[in-house]
Amino acid sequence: MPLEDFIIAVYCCVEQMWPTSSIPSRLRQRGFPPKLSDAEVLTMEIVGEFLGFDSDQQIWKYFCSHWKSWFPALGSRSTLSRQAANLWYIKQLLHQKLVWELGAYTDTIHMIDGFPVPICQFARANRCKLFQAIADYGYCASKKETYKGFHGHVMIDYSGTITGLIFTPAKTDERIALFDLIDDIHG
Repeated sequence: MPLEDFIIAVYCCVEQMWPTSSIPSRLRQRGFPPKLSDAEVLTMEIVGEFLGFDSDQQIWKYFCSHWKSWFPALGSRSTLSRQAANLWYIKQLLHQKLVWELGAYTDTIHMIDGFPVPICQFARANRCKLFQAIADYGYCASKKETYKGFHGHVMIDYSGTITGLIFTPAKTDERIALFDLIDDIHG
């Protein structure tokens, strides 16, 4: 499939799956309305991630240099990043809807695994002011190190579709986080 067709297909899919009923009344708190539509921003993020671009800056540079004619209202990188960040709730709704349509919640086998999300190394933990109220100390057995931060828990179905993701303080047991992930599972 040519890349042009892929971009069009992703845009049409985002438009078709766009949630209409449970969107908060205002996605943005203040400022001018964005020039790019929200569907265009999500399309750019999805296509950029598919092409292997991991940061907003890489996605913005790619679309500025290759697809400016398709996205003529593409402004600065910071504007794109802010608009993409404001769409976090829409991204969650789209993910849930896609997982339901794929039937991943009804699969009979699900796997859950955890991974460390350090915010600083152990040597700097006393001076680290990030997330003071919620971050905690944890131990990563595979790296054999103690860290301060969070513990991510991801759940996938048998085909590899991500059906749940949650972050907890670093010392939270995976079995406790399991109950927050299996609410929608019917298998």
